[in-house]
Amino acid sequence: MALDHLDLDVDHGQVWGILGPNGSGKTTTLGIILGILRAQSGNFSWFEGRYGWEHRKQIGAILETPNFYPYLNALENLKIIQHIKQSYDDPIEEYLELVKLAHRKHSAFRTYSLGMKQRLAIASTLIGSPQVLIFDEPTNGLDPAGIVDIRNTLLQIAAMGKTVIMASHILDEVEKICSHVAILMQGRLLKAGRVGSILTENRIIEVACKEIPALKQALASFPGIINLAEKDGLLELEVHPGTDLAEINRLAFNHHLVLTHLREKANRLEDEFLTLIAQNG
Repeated sequence: MALDHLDLDVDHGQVWGILGPNGSGKTTTLGIILGILRAQSGNFSWFEGRYGWEHRKQIGAILETPNFYPYLNALENLKIIQHIKQSYDDPIEEYLELVKLAHRKHSAFRTYSLGMKQRLAIASTLIGSPQVLIFDEPTNGLDPAGIVDIRNTLLQIAAMGKTVIMASHILDEVEKICSHVAILMQGRLLKAGRVGSILTENRIIEVACKEIPALKQALASFPGIINLAEKDGLLELEVHPGTDLAEINRLAFNHHLVLTHLREKANRLEDEFLTLIAQNG
């Protein structure tokens, strides 16, 4: 079973990241809602049914690998997309400026780097001025500079008020781009909502001293600690939101221990994701 009781609502203007390890059902989900794959059961609807069978005209999408005619240039390839969508008033030059391809608009697609091919694919999704844009692993295979380029482009698109749905396994990019996230594993929805609400309210505190075993023993009785783990020579404490760091320092001092490290870690989507995966593995 590729998907198991996946239930999700996406509202206008939201930017959703569909997260999950390989084989979790991300691409299958996008294929079904785009009408490329047929689900054996369940249903979905677009735009509350306002456009009937023509709802696809309101959606731009890249599913897996971008496909263009290799011997045609950017302008020629985008004009073919215009013909397919029967949309002839698009500001193609502006779209190419947006994805930083204006200087290569007359170059054949086969001469493009992987990142340039991906950026042209993003430009193609804007043809017809769709309300919703869907991207499947938009930064897959790119180098760090290429990832930053795609991230900045997607942020600009989101700022236009478009609804964006993107599948990815790169948590850092989802956290920087998306307003909402859905975490899948083996076709099941583990958690969904605003990125901020997905993150636990508990705080993560890092502490260290020269005598880690003694510090670990001293902290075992400290109120407010939910979990304690040793990582890379540090003790990582998950504590309740109201925990005072000064109390941790005082406890150590009372046990004749001098802390060499005491800081609060920012909650990150990656940590929450890995915790969920571990709990449901």
